[in-house]
Amino acid sequence: MVSITETQKIGVGLTGFGLFFLLFGVLLYFDSVLLAFGNVLFLTGLTFIIGLRRSAGFFFQRQKLRGSTFFLGGVALVLFRWPIIGMAVESYGFVLLFRSFFPVACGFILSLVNIPYLNVVRATILFSTVTVTKPDSSL
Repeated sequence: MVSITETQKIGVGLTGFGLFFLLFGVLLYFDSVLLAFGNVLFLTGLTFIIGLRRSAGFFFQRQKLRGSTFFLGGVALVLFRWPIIGMAVESYGFVLLFRSFFPVACGFILSLVNIPYLNVVRATILFSTVTVTKPDSSL
């Protein structure tokens, strides 16, 4: 079993509050103060969870540098009170940073839920095969 340190527990709380403030800032028509506070809490919580060295290693990998630039640039734009443009740039950077994680997360979430329609969707997305049929020449 994995033991969680007190610092990581604090990081989970900070990340949760950061996500709450980000959501609340978006719901209140992109309030720049709430978005900035949410960004700072989210990044601080992430650093507390995985550590300073691993956070820097994640954000400044060579293949993730473009995503990190957009993400951190969006955070800076939100801090400079350009919330709508900043959140758009930050969202693009988030997608670039975590695009390799999305299929894993979708597969995990879809495997948790036992809803028949979602099982069909999951089967078609994850296990799709292309079948080629020969056209009927008897017509």
